[in-house]
Amino acid sequence: MKLTEFLLAELDREVDRSRRALEEVPEGKYDWKPHEKSMIFGYLANMVATIPMWISMQISQDELDVAPADGGKMEQKRMDTSAQLVEALEKAAAGARAAFEKTTDEHLKTNWRLLARGQVVAEAPRFEMIQDTIGHWAHHRGQMTVYLRLMGAKVPAIYGPSADDNQFR
Repeated sequence: MKLTEFLLAELDREVDRSRRALEEVPEGKYDWKPHEKSMIFGYLANMVATIPMWISMQISQDELDVAPADGGKMEQKRMDTSAQLVEALEKAAAGARAAFEKTTDEHLKTNWRLLARGQVVAEAPRFEMIQDTIGHWAHHRGQMTVYLRLMGAKVPAIYGPSADDNQFR
């Protein structure tokens, strides 16, 4: 199996899992957080919805500076409803799929760099960085489902049944 096929199949599985979680996002909880050191729920849900954009960047760009000295140009759009979040997920996933269709396994074996203030914090072949991004996505989605539980919202089955959804998915 080609790397592009493997990673695209993994993307599609994680999009489905993320969609189920984002569909349970309650309105009016954007600024909610379980602890003073925790990130706010809306920011976390937004990240779960848009992480596939990172995959697009890892394919189409050679590096990303997550904390540029000039403050950066990336702006996070506030999304207050599950419908907005699911729409953002579908758009981000479509971009990642398109990037996979345009690339090759050879390109995915070339290095990609993650920077912070111009300093390299991680460098590895693109396919490894994409796998790390998918793991990072699962981590934040798991965090988000804990927030859902603490807010009294339904927690969907993700990798297996939950207390609210007894299906194996």
